[in-house]
Amino acid sequence: MFDKRAWIRLPRNVVIGHGVIEETATALSDLHLDGVPLIVTSSTPKTIAAERIAKQLEYDPPIELIDEAKFASVERVIDRAETESVDFLLGVGGGTVIDVAKMAADDIGVGFVSIPTTASHDGIVSGRGSIPQGDTRHSVAADPPLVVIADTTIIASAPWRFITAGCADIISNHTAVRDWQLAHRLKNVEYSEYAGALSRMTAEMLVGNADSIKKGLEESAWIVMKALVSSGVAMSIADSSRPASGAEHLISHQLDRIAPETALHGHQVGVASITTEYLHSGQDGEWRAVRDALASIGAPTTAEALGHTTEDLLEAMTTAHEIRDRYTILGNGVSEAAAREAAIATGVIWLSFTMSD
Repeated sequence: MFDKRAWIRLPRNVVIGHGVIEETATALSDLHLDGVPLIVTSSTPKTIAAERIAKQLEYDPPIELIDEAKFASVERVIDRAETESVDFLLGVGGGTVIDVAKMAADDIGVGFVSIPTTASHDGIVSGRGSIPQGDTRHSVAADPPLVVIADTTIIASAPWRFITAGCADIISNHTAVRDWQLAHRLKNVEYSEYAGALSRMTAEMLVGNADSIKKGLEESAWIVMKALVSSGVAMSIADSSRPASGAEHLISHQLDRIAPETALHGHQVGVASITTEYLHSGQDGEWRAVRDALASIGAPTTAEALGHTTEDLLEAMTTAHEIRDRYTILGNGVSEAAAREAAIATGVIWLSFTMSD
């Protein structure tokens, strides 16, 4: 008897393009989001976007500034939202702001609107939030945004490293899907052909169009935002982060623990995906295409370019499997010798020689 079912939560509207920040009030009205919102933002996004949004609204909305992705920040937003008796939350800013606002909205049971000012990772669309706590990073399920409003004018003017990080995050979907398929074959983990195909197609689209991602071009922001939306939708379809998070994300989370705040999340998963692609398919695999796409957009392709030492990377690769119960190409752990071989073969770390007389 067939009894399979799914409840897929997706953004109702996605508004992307030139100058769409000025259509925020219209987008909210279209979804019948009325009443008083709480705007969650940080210092720079407040100036370039949040204040412009506030002027469009009928009510004078309260604004809560945050600067760190911590559970304490989530609690502060929850307290402010309850004190102000707001009807919904607007997250205006980068990944930190949006994760905090998304999780707070989910906790108090109100709608959430995602208004990214950077395109650094796919959390701006997905139904998950990621918050560090101590030596670990928690990925927490939450409802996806009701609407995403992404102004490519604002996003294109953000520091270029954020767009390259967003690209790298999407390119890493290639190996995340490989890990998901591996877990399906070896551990009978449920696999969605549709979500997997969408995620992989999105990664391949960026790999194939990496040459067209150029600094200063608003069209680049357009391409990256569309890819981030597709990746977020794939996760919503799967009701899991599996389509966009495999061994490369585990390695990145370990790097965050070993050497916090050294590099952007997207850049770390990009470099890690070069090595995990090698582990999947060996010397003749597709790791060169991943590396070359990253290099083409100006994203890091080595541990050194990330700011991490060889020791950081090898420790992360050999211990990342301990983070969570998620089967990947790392299995129950790779040896240091195997990790070193993969990193050297792909150029992620350099083989050094000591010469003596």
